Amino acid sequence: MSLVLPSLFSELQGPALKNIVQELSQVRYLSEIVIGLDRASEDEYAYARDFFGQLNQHHRALWQDGPRLREIDRLLESKGLAPKEAGKGRNVWYCYGYGLASAKSEAVALHDCDIVTYQRDLLARLLYPVANPAFSYDFCKGYYARVADNKLNGRVSRLLVTLLLRALKKIHGPMEYLEYLDSFRYPLADEFSMRTSVFNDIRIPSDWGLEIGVLSEVKRNYSSKRLCQVDIADVYDHKHQPLSEEDRNAGLSKMSHDIIKAIFRKLATNGVQFNTETFRTIKATYYRVALDFIESYYDDAVMNGLHVDRDTEERAV
Repeated sequence: MSLVLPSLFSELQGPALKNIVQELSQVRYLSEIVIGLDRASEDEYAYARDFFGQLNQHHRALWQDGPRLREIDRLLESKGLAPKEAGKGRNVWYCYGYGLASAKSEAVALHDCDIVTYQRDLLARLLYPVANPAFSYDFCKGYYARVADNKLNGRVSRLLVTLLLRALKKIHGPMEYLEYLDSFRYPLADEFSMRTSVFNDIRIPSDWGLEIGVLSEVKRNYSSKRLCQVDIADVYDHKHQPLSEEDRNAGLSKMSHDIIKAIFRKLATNGVQFNTETFRTIKATYYRVALDFIESYYDDAVMNGLHVDRDTEERAV
């Protein structure tokens, strides 16, 4: 078993990663940890090697901006194979490639480096379904309640993906792909695991559509009987990004656009046609569904002693 950790250098200076490394150092069943280090200078890469040197397992840090990996990237680009844009998906793509080359494991997990409530049993729960030889699962998606500091979190999942899927189902009727995505309790969870053989069968998006893209790919290649989802944490909290209303290339705005494109592209490959009138209908239906759900979220929060600002939620929608 192995673990992939896609990390920005800035996360090494955050409150979460130091604890994650300490927790992982106590995990004995990992054969390898592959760290994908993004947005780091040469000095920062050297610092990161010392930082992750605390890990007791065999580990490697892939310096995504380093000359050796950039050289590989240029070679693959010349053959039309390299990821087309920088981002988390590109980071993960190269980490999975390294994992295939090292051939040290048969099951690989991935989770973020900004989980401030991290405990090592999260990793055990995530890996168990695909690592247990008595089980037949090839892919496992983690989920958890997005509640912290007496607030409902998970805005992109609650206020975009769930509402958009319900709106699309209203417009297009029952569709296997939409029902499939809607069946996941937290489709945007960054935590998932799979058997290493799955790497050869899926395409990995290079943008913020990573989670939706991976779910779409395993659906295309595997029976739903080979897929599962598991509750991996009683308490989960991580870094919260700004909405970035004024900048579509940053924050949750960038993430939302990439996710929406990933969904529409997959629907297009399934034969769904889009035009200007279609998008107007989707937008109107999405708004109507959103108003109903925001009321439900508010009721849910009140019943559980949590805080939800309905005005903020509506503005986010």
